[in-house]
Amino acid sequence: MKLKLHHLRPAEGSKKKKIRVGRGESGRRGKTAGRGTKGLKARNKVRPGFEGGQMPLQRRLPKLKGFRNPNRIEYTVVNVERLAEFDAGSTVTPDELRAHGLIKARGKVKVLGQGEIDRPLTVKAHAFSLGAVEKIQAAGGTVEVIEA
Repeated sequence: MKLKLHHLRPAEGSKKKKIRVGRGESGRRGKTAGRGTKGLKARNKVRPGFEGGQMPLQRRLPKLKGFRNPNRIEYTVVNVERLAEFDAGSTVTPDELRAHGLIKARGKVKVLGQGEIDRPLTVKAHAFSLGAVEKIQAAGGTVEVIEA
């Protein structure tokens, strides 16, 4: 005999009959359909987030103030005093700073004005503070802003 599509049957016990509730008072699960009488659960109206009267999660958590700017530019900062490790007259770039271990992260570099510098350097970075520019130029160095 050749096996045909209508000979196929599901495995024994894999299919269960759906219980049809609420089909008249004479049926076993008629009228209240196994839900008991009255109350929220009998009415099928439990709202999302309801925790049985316990203070719900969305009310337990604090409302956080403020706002996080998605367009904020994160800079890795280097102070002027750390530039003193370089030889006089040399050019300091973000790659040089990484090679010396002064910065770890990739991305943009900003030079800040903390500390003193005593040698002329050509410093290339993405941003500078006013104090840093004044100190580098006072030591005889130059400042170049890298355009990204």
